[in-house]
Amino acid sequence: MTSPRQARFGCLLVLLTGWFVAPPPVTAQQVAVEEFTLPNGMQFLLVPRSDQPNVVSAGWVAKVGSVNERPGITGISHFFEHMMFKGTDTIGTRDAKRDAEFRAEQRQVREDLNRLVWKEQYDRYLKGEIDDPWDPANDTQALRVLRGRLDSLIKAQQGRGDDGAATATIVKDEFDQVYTKAGGSGMNAFTSFDLTCYFITVPANKLELWAWMESDRLHDSVFREFYSERDVVHEERRLRTDSTPTGRFQEQFDSMFWASCGYSWPVIGWPSDLNSYTEDQAQEYWNTYYRPGNLVGVVVGDFDAAAAKAFITRYFSRISAGEKAPPPVVTLEVDQLAEQRMNAEGDFPPSVEIRYHTVPAGHVDSYPLDMLAEILNERTGRLYKGLVEERAIASGAQATSDTRKYAGLFAFEAETRGEATPEALEAAWYEELAKLQAGEVPERELRKVKNRVAAGNYRRLESNMSLLVQLAVAEATLDWKEINDGPRKYEAVTAADIRRVANEYFSPTNRSVATFRRKAGE
Repeated sequence: MTSPRQARFGCLLVLLTGWFVAPPPVTAQQVAVEEFTLPNGMQFLLVPRSDQPNVVSAGWVAKVGSVNERPGITGISHFFEHMMFKGTDTIGTRDAKRDAEFRAEQRQVREDLNRLVWKEQYDRYLKGEIDDPWDPANDTQALRVLRGRLDSLIKAQQGRGDDGAATATIVKDEFDQVYTKAGGSGMNAFTSFDLTCYFITVPANKLELWAWMESDRLHDSVFREFYSERDVVHEERRLRTDSTPTGRFQEQFDSMFWASCGYSWPVIGWPSDLNSYTEDQAQEYWNTYYRPGNLVGVVVGDFDAAAAKAFITRYFSRISAGEKAPPPVVTLEVDQLAEQRMNAEGDFPPSVEIRYHTVPAGHVDSYPLDMLAEILNERTGRLYKGLVEERAIASGAQATSDTRKYAGLFAFEAETRGEATPEALEAAWYEELAKLQAGEVPERELRKVKNRVAAGNYRRLESNMSLLVQLAVAEATLDWKEINDGPRKYEAVTAADIRRVANEYFSPTNRSVATFRRKAGE
């Protein structure tokens, strides 16, 4: 089991697929949300309900993700997810003054180290003298001294130096410990392309504790272990990307597919950027994106709304509004003019992925595109019937309609079966697509899919935490009211709409194809 303080951007794929591929709850279901905003600009969504007695799921979402970054600081949104569990001057340290001194000393040493790497090591790298400017194996003597000094300071702060625990100023994972001792569970977070979300479930009588804890870290968050935590992120990257058979290929495919917008870099960031961004840049990012006007709190469960509002007002009002509003995301994705292809070889089963540029969440065409994916998916869908059962060339196949805040994509993926080749899967996809482009989906088939989707979304409302995440994602991407308004839009999708979008977006010049083959000898 991974530590609750670690990033959870991997789980967002599951959470967001549930949001973007399938429509929101059934038409008859209307989530009653009480919305209010503090004078400092922080918005809150309250959903009192007694389905799960004596417990409350509570959290907040920052409307910032990797799309808000730029080259040089890619991955900083996800890194903040780590930092937010390090505590404040109240939680996470036994000596706030000495802890601040440790951080100041580390900051100065790291700034000196960065300047040397950027000036000397990058120059050596560009001349071909070394293969990685950040690899300690390539350090000069001056860099080795600085790296040793930084390591000593980090160990002393953690109580691992020559003086032992007497030097320690950090109380490890105290944020989690406080919640756990109070009966809290499931403390977690995730970062996506468009947002960062933090959440936990607490006993109903500990809602005031939640308000104090969360407002404290938003009011007085300390970037504790700022430099040592980079190693944790690097390890996470190695685990989730570098050590998986297709991880780095998928990264490359993403960067090829997204030509201009901020979705072209990974949520976890590029390795050189993970090493490079500074505390000054982090503080500027914090003051821009983690201010009340860019935050939304969500509370779902067994609580009294009046009491909750009193707690929230008392504690969250202390957070300053900030002076700098988040800048708009202005770089839009350019039109793709020609087919793109990537051919990958490695230790993985042969497969294919075909992507098309589509539309952002909330676009009028996003709803028929989502329904088109549902028609293709599941064991009763066209892909399973056509590629797995009838042609027997795929061990599995799926379609994904991924509509994000500023752009969207539609993807077909399948893995070969038996002696079939990726080319056979690609050809089969074009055959299935041609059927959707040539004729309308029968009403009986469309009705069955709509009923299945409606039932699935109703079930997703049963859990407090599931509803919290849906509200957070909806508010950060569009508007929380999409939870209630979306079902009518999906119900209104017609067979003609589906045929229209199949012809509008699935052209050869708008597609990118990734072919994965097993390397000889693997």
